[in-house]
Amino acid sequence: MNVKFFDIYKAAPTKKKIFLSIIKSIKNNNFIGGEEVKKFEDNFSKFIGIKNTISVGNGTDALEIAIKSLNLKKGSEVIIPVNTWISTAEAVIANNLKLKFCDVNLDDYTINIKDLEKKISKKTKLIIPVHLYGNAADMKSINRIAKERNIFILEDCAQAHGTMFNGKMVGTFGHVATFSFFPGKNLGAFGDAGAIVTNNFKISTYCRRDKNHGSLAKYDHKFSGRNSRLDTIQAGILNLKLSNYKKVINKRRQLANIYYQELSSLSNVKLFNINKNSFSTYHQFVIRTSSRDELQKYLFKKKIQTMIHYPYMLNELPFFKKINSGKLINSKNLGNKILSLPISEDHSVNEIFYVCKTIKKFFNQ
Repeated sequence: MNVKFFDIYKAAPTKKKIFLSIIKSIKNNNFIGGEEVKKFEDNFSKFIGIKNTISVGNGTDALEIAIKSLNLKKGSEVIIPVNTWISTAEAVIANNLKLKFCDVNLDDYTINIKDLEKKISKKTKLIIPVHLYGNAADMKSINRIAKERNIFILEDCAQAHGTMFNGKMVGTFGHVATFSFFPGKNLGAFGDAGAIVTNNFKISTYCRRDKNHGSLAKYDHKFSGRNSRLDTIQAGILNLKLSNYKKVINKRRQLANIYYQELSSLSNVKLFNINKNSFSTYHQFVIRTSSRDELQKYLFKKKIQTMIHYPYMLNELPFFKKINSGKLINSKNLGNKILSLPISEDHSVNEIFYVCKTIKKFFNQ
């Protein structure tokens, strides 16, 4: 059996409708903005349960613009988890703010609350919890900490479309939140795409202007912004995929349950231990083992594709090593132990059982 990590084309629902949507946009000369983009913003707001969705060109732009909308003083400290995609850190640096790394939990790999409290100083003005791998960060504790100290919260939801904490969608806890619709995401376009969501009118207005050269309408420039607009073709694709998205979540959770059922007995493999208040959408299913490299090679020989998210912590990158974030105990050498297993709506139950059988064979041989 040949198990790919993820086949984006195979996973796409209603392909005929997607092709017709693309052709319609081309025939009607609708490439930037328009009804389809507005429709997606409205649909996504309804899905998340929030007032404003501001679509942008990609998830990195979403982060940069969202941070900029908070108007923080130059040199303000921003705390982010050390195990995340580099965009989270890049957006802080791009806004001339001081980056500080925080440790992560080893249960679900989200930001570690105890270390977060240690890292906060008088200069800390923003916390960016990352809902990693589809797992929700402990937003109850983060909100309490931020409220006590008058700190902004920006939720990085790039891997958590539909993830919930205490029955509430992530992206609705902080002052502002960002999403990526990169093709490999649970809810992905066929190219780059992103969004900012917020209930705050002032933040939403700023973001709408910044993404469009500082204007809300043609020649209505109030400041120097940027060009970061979701194109009409991608909006049409996302509208169709969003209408099918609950089925995607259900399928991923079904496959995750098989991994728990089949692999939980392996003493040398650590699985997610999801916070009881978190509803995970399993963007990735990550295991941790000291035999990671050997296991990955073995699975490759058995035609099972895996990936590593991520092979290093951000503080290990040479250009971030000068950042003094103290001891990061849990995340030390974490990049050498974690392995992402195949899990997506295009995988069959039989494929996941085969992956589990092969992993058990590796450890029992």
